[in-house]
Amino acid sequence: MSSQKKFGLSTPYLLLLPGMGFLFTFFILPIINLAQTSTQTPVAGGDTGQYEQTLRFQNYIDAFVENKEQFGRSFVYAILATALALAIAYPLAYAIAFKSGKLKNLLLVLVVAPFFTSFLLRTIAWKQILGEQGFVVPTLRSLHLISESTTLTSSAFAVVAGMTYNFLPFMTLPLYASIDRIDPRTLEASGDLYANGFTTFRKVTFPLSLPGVVAGTLLTFIPAAGDYVNAAILGSPQTKMIGNVIDSRFFKIVDYPTASALSFTLMAAILILVTIYIRKAGTEELV
Repeated sequence: MSSQKKFGLSTPYLLLLPGMGFLFTFFILPIINLAQTSTQTPVAGGDTGQYEQTLRFQNYIDAFVENKEQFGRSFVYAILATALALAIAYPLAYAIAFKSGKLKNLLLVLVVAPFFTSFLLRTIAWKQILGEQGFVVPTLRSLHLISESTTLTSSAFAVVAGMTYNFLPFMTLPLYASIDRIDPRTLEASGDLYANGFTTFRKVTFPLSLPGVVAGTLLTFIPAAGDYVNAAILGSPQTKMIGNVIDSRFFKIVDYPTASALSFTLMAAILILVTIYIRKAGTEELV
């Protein structure tokens, strides 16, 4: 009987073993290898791509100083894309949760439908939409909102627009899940207490949906800060993000220590910003 009890108590831990083994093999070990690589230096007289461990932590400072502009640009673009995605997704999630009726399931399918298409293809499609052959530029020119010489591709606008579109489902779904759990009777009670629509939203709806806002902004901001596909396809050399630099250092320049140091610096910066954001939002339980 005692052995059965011991087996019963250990069952949850045994069930964790496959997941922990996968996490250790494909996350912890690569992180450790990345940390080791980040402090290496080129082998004297060796071929390109040959490095030895010298524990040179100066690599981190040098990598950041050389690419601080790309770091700043990455976070600015990510913040803009997150803010735009929130502005678009919140009314959409609210409408699906409270106003869609029988169309709720269909609208949710439409939200996730972009995932059925390759991320790369969706980004290339945006290049076509914002290009000279698309409908956006001619329309804006006919309305005299942009000049004849103005283009939207290879610009910061195109990069942020592409990021906003590609990460919009990551914002919409957590918002919908959070808003859908709000009891409509709570909103009715607010009206019974003579609160208008704006006051009800500010005092009741938004605070109750805050966990979804925090989750959605994190799911959007974190991948957006490290994104490089949108900047590579929709941008120009002047709109390079830190992800593009890391990609170039790994696969073109073959500068593994700098690429590893940049990767660690990016992870650390995101972790610090996310921790501060969660604490300011008052939702530490999401960590």
